Amino acid sequence: MNYLEFEKPLAEIEGKAEELRALAKTGGTVGVDLTKEAEALDRKAETALRDLYKNLTPWQKCQVARHQDRPHCKDYIEALFAEYTSLAGDRAFADDHAVMGGLARFQDQPVLVIGHEKGNDTKTRIERNFGMARPEGYRKAIRLMDLADRFRLPVITLVDTPGAYPGKGAEERGQAEAIARSTEKCLAIGVPLISIVIGEGGSGGAVAFATANRVAMLEHSVYSVISPEGCASILWKDADKMREAAEALRLTAQDLQKLGVIDRIIKEPVGGAQRAPKEMIDAVGKAIEAMLAELSGKSPAALVKDRRQKFLDMGARGLAA
Repeated sequence: MNYLEFEKPLAEIEGKAEELRALAKTGGTVGVDLTKEAEALDRKAETALRDLYKNLTPWQKCQVARHQDRPHCKDYIEALFAEYTSLAGDRAFADDHAVMGGLARFQDQPVLVIGHEKGNDTKTRIERNFGMARPEGYRKAIRLMDLADRFRLPVITLVDTPGAYPGKGAEERGQAEAIARSTEKCLAIGVPLISIVIGEGGSGGAVAFATANRVAMLEHSVYSVISPEGCASILWKDADKMREAAEALRLTAQDLQKLGVIDRIIKEPVGGAQRAPKEMIDAVGKAIEAMLAELSGKSPAALVKDRRQKFLDMGARGLAA
């Protein structure tokens, strides 16, 4: 288990329990039941874990959302979608490995799935550019959404990105224009569009996939116009004020549901998705099933109208909140 900064007290308890179990296997200490001692520590750790995750601060939720052991886009696709066939390239420049996308079946229903993939070790993180898409990634997404619209396939997007890649080459190839056109395409397609923020939803790079009929967030994921560190650097010229920035940004799933930015919160296992990946993936599958059912039977015109109105109403709801 990779522990976060605020989980250090828990790490000590769980570490001690593991030490006792290892000692018990070697014969233990005379007159002491080490297994029972370890079980007592397990119960203490479980209570500590529940208490820690009961009232996470926005900054702590950012840390959880970025946890390296959380299920990534690739994990969800492999577990929830059958017959996944990857479709590569934007037909103009290159294939962006930060964006996965292709045809698949969800519970035997043909769909098109698109998502940001961060990678899970040094090699894959570099290959995937840490989930930060370049213009060709967004243009690939546009191509795939066009394909889904043509063949009347629901689109499911899995959002997990710190933001679009801000490098010189990306800007030269029209990063802002690509993000804007991807957002425009989300608004225009006449098929159900469902988006789930599974980790970080950073800036326009996330909005370009999440301008959907239904937007859901995992309980401890975050979704914001800028990262807390970036916000702190701009407002206070001090990235160390990221905790204050996280509070001000209102980037948690709970805040965003109140503001009407998202429609649904998917509960995470105690301790976050990283502690029970299979349980988390199953919960996301159930949420996708429910949201597809809500949109089933709606005409293309109704889907487009509802989606557009949803985003037009956000400003009014935000002011009211």
